[in-house]
Amino acid sequence: MSAPRPVSPTVDGRTDDRPHADEIVRMRDVSVRRSGNTLLGEVGWTVELDERWVVIGPNGAGKTTLLRLAAAEMHATIGTVDLLGERMGRVNVFELRERIGLASSSLAGRVPSDEVVLDVVRSAGYGVLGTWHETYEAIDDGRAEAMLEVLGAAPLADREYGTLSSGERQRTLLARALMTDPELLLLDEPAAGLDLGGREDLVAGLTALAADPDGPTMVMVTHHVEEIPPGFTHAMLLREGRIVAQGLLDDVMTSENLSTAFDQPLELLSRRGRFTAYRKD
Repeated sequence: MSAPRPVSPTVDGRTDDRPHADEIVRMRDVSVRRSGNTLLGEVGWTVELDERWVVIGPNGAGKTTLLRLAAAEMHATIGTVDLLGERMGRVNVFELRERIGLASSSLAGRVPSDEVVLDVVRSAGYGVLGTWHETYEAIDDGRAEAMLEVLGAAPLADREYGTLSSGERQRTLLARALMTDPELLLLDEPAAGLDLGGREDLVAGLTALAADPDGPTMVMVTHHVEEIPPGFTHAMLLREGRIVAQGLLDDVMTSENLSTAFDQPLELLSRRGRFTAYRKD
């Protein structure tokens, strides 16, 4: 048996194998392989407290796989993943998930159509979809109503989920993801299926959330640069499971990097904190 690889100390005496207190997500040499296919390869990524990340790339780039790792819903094939200071494989993932808010399109399809919006939001405290025999207190109602208010969805509280538009559903699920006051908020293509008005309402809500000093650390996955809310601080570009670029938003979001990620000549423009992109002739 070979000897374990030594871990080098850092300048402050800590080791590289131990996440710092302000590291919310830390992945080291992470690869995910399924059925002989590499979904992610050799990913190194650190998300620190109060950062707001956007992850962009084409279909099949590995964005959802990356988010599932960060949500403690998947284990890496190779490498180490630390979430909220806990090492995956050495922690109860069910307890860890209580500290992470997740809004995704897959969740949207599992909500009962006759569920009242207020119940969709407040049931997050029990980690369930669909009310059964839970007992809610005034503090639960107040928290759920406050989250709906933040997202401009307070008038929806008594509506049935099945009667909502796509945009209203997305805001409801985002309020649900915030219900437990998560330390980490993960958004998987939150604007998917929304019309222009719905998308802009959502971006406005996320912009306000990003500006809130008490808001959670955030990671949002999207295909479209137009959906990046002002106030987001960092970006990662993925292609075929590999990182094209990552770091501060303004450093990463360039025409050259975007062209590499999407494998075509693209021009990226920025105006008033929003991005647009088009194909060069």
